[in-house]
Amino acid sequence: MMKRLNAPARLMIVSDLDHTMVDHHDPENMSLLRFNALWEACYRHDSLLVFSTGRSRTLYKQLRKEKPMLTPDITIMSVGTEITYGTSMVPDDGWVEVLNQKWDRNTVTEETSKFSELTLQSETEQRPHKVSFYVDKDKAQDVTKALSEIFAKRGLDVKIIYSGGMDLDILPQGAGKGQALAYLHKKFKAEGKLPTNTLVCGDSGNDAELFSIPDVHGVMVSNAQEELLQWHAENAKGNPKIIHATERCAAGIIQAIGHFNLGPNTSPRDITNFSDSELENVSASSEIVKFFLFYERWRRAEVENCEIYLASVKADCDASGILVHPSGAELPLCGAITGMRNYYGDKQGQQFRVWVDRVLSTQTGLDTWLVKFNKWELSGDEQQGCVITCIINMKKDGVSRATYMHVHETWLEGSGAKDQSTWLF
Repeated sequence: MMKRLNAPARLMIVSDLDHTMVDHHDPENMSLLRFNALWEACYRHDSLLVFSTGRSRTLYKQLRKEKPMLTPDITIMSVGTEITYGTSMVPDDGWVEVLNQKWDRNTVTEETSKFSELTLQSETEQRPHKVSFYVDKDKAQDVTKALSEIFAKRGLDVKIIYSGGMDLDILPQGAGKGQALAYLHKKFKAEGKLPTNTLVCGDSGNDAELFSIPDVHGVMVSNAQEELLQWHAENAKGNPKIIHATERCAAGIIQAIGHFNLGPNTSPRDITNFSDSELENVSASSEIVKFFLFYERWRRAEVENCEIYLASVKADCDASGILVHPSGAELPLCGAITGMRNYYGDKQGQQFRVWVDRVLSTQTGLDTWLVKFNKWELSGDEQQGCVITCIINMKKDGVSRATYMHVHETWLEGSGAKDQSTWLF
């Protein structure tokens, strides 16, 4: 991942997940899907996405199965005590060495066991550099103060973080979401790749450290908890680089991108008629996003059942182009588009969403691009996904136009469609 970008990232977004990137009160996941489309169309190719969460690896992977989330370049988990890279989640051994200093987990568990006010969280949330409890809100301050004094006497340099009105985490002093970000910044700077801009996003107490990192932009989403708003009032009220959004969760992140002029902030999902609207920075990636949004809307009957639409899409396919279906069957690209006619509105009124992830393109010729990405469909509670590789010709004769030359699809492991006849693209 560190080598994916040849130059400093244009933008690095570092976002908490629960109630920040992911809105658990949004059953349609619309703000998250809006962000996904914007990121893949305009940012994935030259920017970095970092998820910074209090969740352990186990609970993080569980959330990915439940929500239409993108794959981040970097994952910071367990309240900043673990840093991993890429889809394989390769751990950062250097960060482990930093956290081992002045940390004795056995002493932490020994002393905390003496407090009846503390209830251990599940085993999955207990990590090498994190011990986690639940504590009642009215007892949290007294317990935190008492523990701090005890650990100081024992010679431990620890950090106690209270967030969410119930969660109490004990970490090495050098750990935390903010320190993990500072470590990444230092690492990127050493390689000459410090991101041009960094936007941090959060909603609760364990996100406060993110906003303390020098030279970052920050957004507290509109649904931010009292503990974070209080921290802001006491520590950063006059900082123009930190805003309290008027939009919830991922919609607030999009709002902040626009507020700080960090780049395009119109999600393709907010464009109702692509024929009348031009996406900023038209590219192979934006064309991919645009096509699958049309595909979703066609099957949900959110666009008019009009032959002109299909003819327009068909015109973007090379006459001799081939689609290799995940089943292995081969069919003409234009024929596959024609076949969409039979599926108009078949998902109307249903929870059916389509999104793409990890859209990365490589220029292979003067006007030719090789584009690879994951494409997902959510139908009810079932997610199905495949890897798509396609060859696209991008002509720029005054107006950019994409022509699909070849499309090859392969099921993602464990994500194949049970009824393959309904998987069109």
